[in-house]
Amino acid sequence: MFWKFDLHTTSHIDTLLEKEDVTLTEVMDEDDVLQECKAQNHKLVDFLLRPQCMEDLVTFITEEPSTDVEEKVKYKYPNISCELLTSDVSQINDRLGEDEKLLMKLYGFLQNDPPLNPLLASFFSKVLSILIGRKPEQIVDFLRKREDFVDLMIKHIGTSAIMDLLLRMLTCIEPQQLRQDVLNWLNEEKVIQRLVDMVEPSQDEDRHSNASQSLCEIIRLSRDQMFQVQGCSDPDPLLATLEKQETVEQLLSNIFDKEKNESAIVSVIQILLTLFETRRPAFEGHMECPPGMSYSSFSVNHSILEAVRPRLKDFHQLLLEPPKKNVMKTTWGVLDPPVGNTRLNVVRLVASLLQSNTHSINIELINLNTLGVILDMYFKYIWNNFLHIQVEICTAMILAMPPAPVDIQPDTEHEHAKGSILIKHLFQKCQFIQRIIDAWSSNEKDQAAGGRRRGYMGHLTRIANSIVHNCEKGPNGPQIQQLISELPAEDREKWEAFISGQLADTNKRNTVDLVSSNMNSVDDIRIGIGLINIPFDRISDISFSLNTNESANIALFEARCKEKIQQFEDAGSDEEDIWDEKDITFAPESQRRPSSGSTDSEESTDSEEEDVKRDPFETSNSATDDTMEVDTGCPNNPTAAWNTSAAANSNSETGWADFSNFTPVSSKDPLRCNSPVAMETSIETMDPLGVNAPMQPEAEEETACCEQRSITETVMNGSMKETVSLTVDAKTETAVFKRYCNTSNKVCSLNKVWSECKHLDNNERGGHAASPFP
Repeated sequence: MFWKFDLHTTSHIDTLLEKEDVTLTEVMDEDDVLQECKAQNHKLVDFLLRPQCMEDLVTFITEEPSTDVEEKVKYKYPNISCELLTSDVSQINDRLGEDEKLLMKLYGFLQNDPPLNPLLASFFSKVLSILIGRKPEQIVDFLRKREDFVDLMIKHIGTSAIMDLLLRMLTCIEPQQLRQDVLNWLNEEKVIQRLVDMVEPSQDEDRHSNASQSLCEIIRLSRDQMFQVQGCSDPDPLLATLEKQETVEQLLSNIFDKEKNESAIVSVIQILLTLFETRRPAFEGHMECPPGMSYSSFSVNHSILEAVRPRLKDFHQLLLEPPKKNVMKTTWGVLDPPVGNTRLNVVRLVASLLQSNTHSINIELINLNTLGVILDMYFKYIWNNFLHIQVEICTAMILAMPPAPVDIQPDTEHEHAKGSILIKHLFQKCQFIQRIIDAWSSNEKDQAAGGRRRGYMGHLTRIANSIVHNCEKGPNGPQIQQLISELPAEDREKWEAFISGQLADTNKRNTVDLVSSNMNSVDDIRIGIGLINIPFDRISDISFSLNTNESANIALFEARCKEKIQQFEDAGSDEEDIWDEKDITFAPESQRRPSSGSTDSEESTDSEEEDVKRDPFETSNSATDDTMEVDTGCPNNPTAAWNTSAAANSNSETGWADFSNFTPVSSKDPLRCNSPVAMETSIETMDPLGVNAPMQPEAEEETACCEQRSITETVMNGSMKETVSLTVDAKTETAVFKRYCNTSNKVCSLNKVWSECKHLDNNERGGHAASPFP
């Protein structure tokens, strides 16, 4: 076996390390250096642990490569050095984490002036991150002793790798108590306030983006940690600082009390959106809040809302006067000004504020008419689907959520009696119904004139369906019905005609009925079921009944069943059951052999190669079994059967078969068999006992004198019939089977044949009586 031989080749690194003057770069030039290091090659690890080698590895990832080096190999050694140091070999981790001199050299990378080399920064961050995970106590203790660590991290926050390192310190430190100590330390260093200061117009966009993303991740990680560690009594100090009202006020002051800067505004809005998502809304993008979803579960810290409320007028003004944007030319027209990232994020902020369902916020939005401005933008920018989906979310929440609790206790019942003030504002001040009808009619006129279908029509259809649904089954249904009834008669008639006309037609085109009464066949039912495509929120509204007493349907079902079943009944009506037990099964080898009369030498050779593997005496012990295998491998060579009387008695002691009655295939090759060995073996070698010797003339004459009787049996080959003949030698009672067709793998029953053969009388054995078989 191959494993008996030692095919393992010694690594070239082992040979290289035997040199006394080998250098680190020579070792790093080897292709398998990383593989050998991760496999903890002792010679290689010992070499890398040398003080000079460890220092050189740290130098490669912390210092700029020489400018004389070719660009394509400039960062080859820094990259390999980083991989070696982060290969998670315990000896390397121990040496690097416990050697303060190496740590100081590594820490020195942060002391470079910004901007840092992003590739080297990624190497530095990766090495320090794995040390934080493997040696948390030593690394945290080392960093806490560096007074300028937090300052340097904030200074280089514009480099993404440094931001990742800061987040790694919040997630990869264990145990829990050590993590809590790190959070307290970072909070004492005012890391949150310093990150907030990075989000102001005077800083560049990279600092805006990374500082905002850092604060957002701190919020999410802290909240996730609170849910996971239920028994932790200590609050997260960083999250508590972020949720303070003064922190949020500082964020808003950075963008509103100074020049308008789109990058800073968007970054602050991202932080606010993260603060609002105490539980992320799983139904964002749908028309209504899913059944069972309570809007009160999306509670937001009251201090955050109080900080935002006075600034709603500033956000409203951004919708009217966004930061200056250049005119945008598109394939269908000119946008002056385009929607812009600022206004889109303001609309997202309004949707989140509406989700909080706070009475004071709702009142402020109504007074500013912010919803009216958002609807104006919806119908103006007909191709901006990012805007359309946010407006749809706003309207769906207003229609579906219950009235907000009122802050002033004495007026609580009075306010609740009025219903939702947002719905009233939407239907009366914003003229919601009229604007939907007008936009729909305007779109139809444009399409009739050959124009394109407007981009907001799909969302407008869903908004209209939301109104209809909530009017019928929503918590604010009575109020919506009342507001629609108060519309001018002309507008109310248009709305009713629109619902029963254009909207119904659109819904019919977009959906398929679950059950149709016009299904006239099983195929129709199958197609109808396969094409179901209705909104999920309508599943509970579907009602249908199946009348099982309809005779026509019953008759149709039974006819289809009989049509299918009849195929099986017809198949076996006039033919023998192919599954009945049969007494004789042809051998599997016969499936691959040529039929009688075949002269294909290639097929014959294949058959011979298969038969040479068979034991020529393996059937001797099964001569008396009920099942008999018939071998028809040789062309035109009838297969011999075992003698049942005289032959059985004469050979009972030896168990050998009598082959004396075999007839040669040809005079030229009387001993031809299926074995390829026979082709190169003499007769004496193959048959030293003379068992298969050719018949003597006397034997041939004696055989010729014996009368032959034939019995035929009809068997099924699938759907075809085949006749098998049994020729009985009346004198010796030797049965020889011949196949008269070119098919294979036949199963037939010859119990009748054998029983008849056994009952041959003596006269018939002598061949003088007529054959009793047809």
